[in-house]
Amino acid sequence: MKHIIKPYENISDTARNNSDCPHVVLPEEIFFTISIVGVLENLIVLLAVLKNKNLQLPMYFFICSLSVSDMLGSLYKILENILIILRNTGYLKPRGNFESMADDIIDSMFILSLLGSIFSLSVIAVDRYITIFHALHYHNIMTMRRTVILLMVIWTFCVGSGIAMVIFSHHVPTVITFTSLFPLMLVFILCLYVHMFLLARSHARKISTLPGTNMKGAITLTILLGVFIFCWAPFVLHVLLMTFCPDNPYCACYMSLFQVNGMLIMCNAVIDPLIYAFRSPELRGAFKKMILGNRYW
Repeated sequence: MKHIIKPYENISDTARNNSDCPHVVLPEEIFFTISIVGVLENLIVLLAVLKNKNLQLPMYFFICSLSVSDMLGSLYKILENILIILRNTGYLKPRGNFESMADDIIDSMFILSLLGSIFSLSVIAVDRYITIFHALHYHNIMTMRRTVILLMVIWTFCVGSGIAMVIFSHHVPTVITFTSLFPLMLVFILCLYVHMFLLARSHARKISTLPGTNMKGAITLTILLGVFIFCWAPFVLHVLLMTFCPDNPYCACYMSLFQVNGMLIMCNAVIDPLIYAFRSPELRGAFKKMILGNRYW
């Protein structure tokens, strides 16, 4: 799957020569540092929910699912750096069977990160919709049993899809499927938002009586979605250009920013936990207890 995840390496010499854009190279230390911070932040989110019974609700379980997705994206870069170090120091045979297998596993983690984020954001959107428009029946609709089953189905599908995409990564339909999930998720959530807006207009009085936390959750989702689009859209566009116009100098110019696009993906894993902490007093309090200890809180 290297031609998808590390596509700039496969740009033809003709395209590079015709392009006036130099290949932007960022120090690996930057990627490694951002990845470590992303893993630690999302690990704190998971531990906070697991250790606090007050946070063991469907909404926070869906947030945990998004945190796992972010953490996989960060772990991908950490393991890739370790693999490069082992290869450069001679402990790993270049292009050997172990390296190929390790590459496939690492690539699967990257794909899992994207798929997991897409489905986690989608299910959070559905959860917010039910919270706002079916508030009285929310606990009957979104039970913990249904939440766990839903997350199991989502991650089983993501794992299966990730493995399939790695195996068939050299086929154009695979690339189209991989990139099409991104706009499909946006269309789904946009349709949900339009439907919510239309219902809100017809039930304005009812909406105004809802607890502020319900509407606050919808705003949080909007912020998370905006950050996700900002961080992942450049990479998705990169993959499409690499697939359909690798020899075009203008495409090559955009693809010279591959490492910048990769850094944006790593930043997504760092930004999301900060959004949780800023928007959710419950999570913010749990974070403070974990980091500072009960005696300081």
